[in-house]
Amino acid sequence: MRKGNPMTVTKRDLHQLVERLPDADVQTVYRMLLALSDPVLLSLLTAPFDDEPEAEDERAAVEEARQEIARGEGIPLEDIKRELGL
Repeated sequence: MRKGNPMTVTKRDLHQLVERLPDADVQTVYRMLLALSDPVLLSLLTAPFDDEPEAEDERAAVEEARQEIARGEGIPLEDIKRELGL
């Protein structure tokens, strides 16, 4: 890999880094590159924290969802992962 000014990095340099990645990190790096290459996903990931006060109807919806989960009416995490391909 080339050393020097990081502003002169080429796609070839990136390919060389990818080839050196441990297999365990491939999925993580893929997601990072995907986020950087998708402007919508990048904007969602870098959006500012929502510091607006929670409205009463929002609070009620969250409480209802918690009660549904407590009753076992939620979607199992494994089902969600499978649906998202994770």
